[in-house]
Amino acid sequence: MKTKVLALLMTIGTMSASAQDSYFVQERPRPETWKQLVQGARFMDRFLTMPGQQLTMDTWGADAVRPRLVDNGIEDRIWSYWGGNIVRGDDGRYHLMVAVWLEASEKGHHEWPNSYVMHSIADSPSGPFRPYRIIGRGHNPEVYRTAAGKWVLYVIDGRYVADDLLGEWTYGKYNFNTRDRHIIEGLSNLSFAPRPDGSVLMVDRGGGIWVSRDGLSEWQLLTDKSAYPPVHGQFEDPVLWRDSVQYHLIVNDWQGRIAYYLRSLDGVHWQAEEGEAYMPGIARHTDGSSEGWFKYERPKVMQDQYGRVAQMNFAVIDTLKNEDKPFDRHSSKNICIQMNPGLLTSIEAVDQKGITLRIHSEKGFQPQRDLDLESLRLGTSSEVNFGRGATVANTNADGNDLLVRFSGNHGLGSTQQVAKLLGKQRNGQMVFSYARMPKAVADGPILSARKPVVGNHEVSIEIQNFGLYASETANVKILQGNQVVAKGKLRPLQPYEKTTLNFRLNAKSVTEPLTIDINGETFTARK
Repeated sequence: MKTKVLALLMTIGTMSASAQDSYFVQERPRPETWKQLVQGARFMDRFLTMPGQQLTMDTWGADAVRPRLVDNGIEDRIWSYWGGNIVRGDDGRYHLMVAVWLEASEKGHHEWPNSYVMHSIADSPSGPFRPYRIIGRGHNPEVYRTAAGKWVLYVIDGRYVADDLLGEWTYGKYNFNTRDRHIIEGLSNLSFAPRPDGSVLMVDRGGGIWVSRDGLSEWQLLTDKSAYPPVHGQFEDPVLWRDSVQYHLIVNDWQGRIAYYLRSLDGVHWQAEEGEAYMPGIARHTDGSSEGWFKYERPKVMQDQYGRVAQMNFAVIDTLKNEDKPFDRHSSKNICIQMNPGLLTSIEAVDQKGITLRIHSEKGFQPQRDLDLESLRLGTSSEVNFGRGATVANTNADGNDLLVRFSGNHGLGSTQQVAKLLGKQRNGQMVFSYARMPKAVADGPILSARKPVVGNHEVSIEIQNFGLYASETANVKILQGNQVVAKGKLRPLQPYEKTTLNFRLNAKSVTEPLTIDINGETFTARK
């Protein structure tokens, strides 16, 4: 296998530029229906402009990325920068943990496996960030804070832990428990989202979902199928976050240079939305010009006090990675792009005639004054993304908030429990929001089984609830192919509670693999 990989790398290294383009970039066809998406339907429509003041031609890079804002994010002529997320420290400043290697490295961009994590600091969330210190070896960094107040800095194959961002970082390893499931595609691009009870959800490179009770101790794998959309792509760079309504996930098809956006109430069951999450062309200036970066990778989000995405940052490169050589004009950096965070909304009432939505006022936005009411649509994302959905029937002021009554076909029900609002302000700026239906629960029960243990005409199975709410009585079946070999009832389980069920077999002999079915959701347990 190593010989084949080496031969492939040597072949790539000798390709012409056009041949490399065809290998590293294969533009993906879009569904025909995406042509009917309205403004605001795509996650990509939320990107605003790049902050910065120093627009200059006097810097490295291909012509397509000059002039550019050199005080946006982090860059210089010494280091190549890649990945990393931004957090606000207790000191009030902004901290970016970013992978670096010397631009003059003999291998050029392909020095990245030997990268370090640079701790950089800025007074503004968009930079300019300045190198502060090197924490240690590592790549693909992402930093998060546990409920106990510890800072955790993930890197490929390890993590650093500190009590303070400016304090001492100690290197260590995570422990991973696959729970009889297979890791889909390695543990090299992890992203994390704290849950309300102090536990932490994690997604791996292949789209597997894990959870840790405290964000540091053992990670347990909950799924055996990828969370990503069922389309062709070379997926990596997932970024995961949670707001007050739901979980969000973006994953990048690096070869197709297209990213996809998904949402979930529990972090396990995901719904992909139509349209691109991002692609080349999103790095725009306030004057209408743009920076033509060849690739956008390692996306990260910075959230406001409500959990909304206020800014995204990306690792960008101005050319093919193979063309980035030592002492040349090519390199990589980290850029920051402001985001439309959306509105604060909540559903007040639902009946057979319609839905009442509260649109909250906030600094700089007064719904009674600013909204174009005729443009508003409410319903499932698959309705409003195409200009359909319920429309405004009437409105009422409630203090500074606005209560909007929607009527018409919204598509919401027992299987679609998050409403999307889409429309415009009177000044033409796009507005959007998400709101949970009154009976919808985030972080609800997540029943997950271990591999059955088969004995003499008996089978036992361990089942645990990884959700934050108690489960209800569930039906459990164990199948060999299409044949049910055992079945029974599972009593309600409290959060994190586990139990072992014992069944008599309905078959003379049982061979693997076996499929466990819990209320219609299946997991195939293999050796």
